[in-house]
Amino acid sequence: MSLTAAIGQFAPGEDKNANVDTMVGLLKRAADLGAHLVVLPEFAVFTAPAMDDRFVHSAEPLDGPSITRLAQASAELGLCVIVGTNESASGRIHNTLVALQDGAVAAVYRKVHLYDAFGYKESDRVLAADPSAPQLLKLNDFTIGMQTCYDLRFPESTRSLVDAGADVVALPAEWVPGPLKEYHWNTLIRARAIENTVYVLAADQIAPGGSGNSAILDPMGIPLASLGEAEGVGVAVLERERLAHVRTVNPALALRRYRVEPKT
Repeated sequence: MSLTAAIGQFAPGEDKNANVDTMVGLLKRAADLGAHLVVLPEFAVFTAPAMDDRFVHSAEPLDGPSITRLAQASAELGLCVIVGTNESASGRIHNTLVALQDGAVAAVYRKVHLYDAFGYKESDRVLAADPSAPQLLKLNDFTIGMQTCYDLRFPESTRSLVDAGADVVALPAEWVPGPLKEYHWNTLIRARAIENTVYVLAADQIAPGGSGNSAILDPMGIPLASLGEAEGVGVAVLERERLAHVRTVNPALALRRYRVEPKT
């Protein structure tokens, strides 16, 4: 069994309608290239240069107009889409990933590790979700888990998805540019693929908000598709045979002697 997957990267701004228009265009390109799954960046519906009240005032529920438009487009194109949005939450927001399938919300992930680092303070406006059993997505005999951006720096986040059964990790991000940040990104996405023997679909924003370098990595950490600094779409075929082979020659998951538990 196989699954043709795509990553899309662009630079979202403060105009939600324009952002959705851009995403629909990326989805059409991915569909034309044969994709069945498309991963788009974190905060793809709305992004401002600073984490301030603009994120709160522009937020929508998951049945709001922006996600509804994307759900309709994904259904029309026959795609499953994973996208990041600022979800309204009692005067603040959740940094939320939504998986859209058959025109409806199929799975949701709300960010657990907030980006209070490198001079940024996401927790000023964002509510952190409690660690919980992940909502997984099934597609073409693959099981897909979701995590967001700063979660990448916490290896137990990815391992908890794998423990729940994920063999593909969707990673939308707004990986803010800065000293060594591209190096960290490229190192960590490969590490998560290798140590967990999973496919990683890492979709980042491009400048000014993100660092680009989106990639699809196989379970050995080999890039099957990669993007640079410009808007675009990358497509690759995920193979169950490849996954099984890697997990046979590198049975790290079967041999490990520790488990991940939520911190209380």
